[in-house]
Amino acid sequence: MPAVDIPGSKSLTARALFLAAAADGVSTLVRPLHSDDTEGFAEGLTRLGYRVGRSADAWQVDGRPQGPAAAEADVFCRDGATTARFLPTLAAAGHGTYRFDASPQMRRRPLGPLTRALRDLGVDLRHEEAEGHHPLTVHAAGVEGGEVVLDAGESSQYLTALLLLGPLTRTGLRIRVTDLVSAPYVEITLAMMRAFGVEVARDGLVYDVPAGGYRATTYAIEPDASTASYFFAAAAVTPGREITVPGLGSGALQGDLRFVEVLRRMGAEVEVAEDRTTVRGTGELRGLTVNMRDISDTMPTLAAIAPFASGPVRIEDVGNTRVKECDRLEACADNLRRLGVRVSTGPDRIEIHPGEPAPGAEIRTFGDHRIVMSFAVTALRTPGLTYDDPGCVRKTFPGFHEAFAALPAAG
Repeated sequence: MPAVDIPGSKSLTARALFLAAAADGVSTLVRPLHSDDTEGFAEGLTRLGYRVGRSADAWQVDGRPQGPAAAEADVFCRDGATTARFLPTLAAAGHGTYRFDASPQMRRRPLGPLTRALRDLGVDLRHEEAEGHHPLTVHAAGVEGGEVVLDAGESSQYLTALLLLGPLTRTGLRIRVTDLVSAPYVEITLAMMRAFGVEVARDGLVYDVPAGGYRATTYAIEPDASTASYFFAAAAVTPGREITVPGLGSGALQGDLRFVEVLRRMGAEVEVAEDRTTVRGTGELRGLTVNMRDISDTMPTLAAIAPFASGPVRIEDVGNTRVKECDRLEACADNLRRLGVRVSTGPDRIEIHPGEPAPGAEIRTFGDHRIVMSFAVTALRTPGLTYDDPGCVRKTFPGFHEAFAALPAAG
């Protein structure tokens, strides 16, 4: 059974770093993701005064429930949205002055709903240039707690940041959510908080987070399900190719594993065992209409294989992908049109018609790792595709091109 070794989850690694930093004691993170995003997060913790020991297959973090050791720090969040949203929230629970900035790409991405919520909780926080965007400075004096209303319709990371903050407040936190996208990511957060000793009570979209802090633990990071989607899609578009990803199965935390159910609906054979998932290409790929609101990071993967389907592929309720590393809806549409494929888009949807992509085009990556990795799947059946920035995969998977080149052949 041809197995592909997928690096650790970016989402789990970022949350585990926050939780370990906030916990009482020393935590060990097993098989964390080594990438630009996660290294940037760990570096940010170090700048804030946390001790992070890194080896090839485990990271150790000395937790500080009282907040950052540094009284002042300047943190560069690189391109990482989790770094840019979680670290200012963590710093707010401490005492000191902390400035955060990010790459031009991350500066464009929104923070407003999160920073408004933090201000509502009494955090002294100032955006230096555009309101609701980096750079920002936090004058931290701890967080009392209380009740706050949050719109997480743009990013579930806003809710995750506040949930993670809750146990570090003096009296606990009640979060009333008015809108929520990518809900499975919140389930990841709640499960990981449980592993670090905190149980969140939930009633619909109201979350009650107790005060009292976290306890240190050893936490194993499962493979990244979003990254696995490219390998599963590679099997689906190639008759006879079978790909198994160990470590991602029915017990996985990540909602993006549900992408394989989309492939199953299109005609691929899918087997989800407890500790692994296998996809086989059958030679059939049907069109479909699918709502991807909860698994929107895999939207580009589906868009990239859609031309090979026998009927149109319509992806709905993915408006939030317009505020990711780039406007992913338009980036996918732009590149498919460059390949001669007929595409239409709306505010939160994309429809792709069948058609053999033209060989030899250059894919415009818009500096977005997911655009490169998605169109690498298209390239399996379209000769001569190149990328204007192939190296941007370092954000989540520096060895992606080598791993994809080593894909097992069709059986």
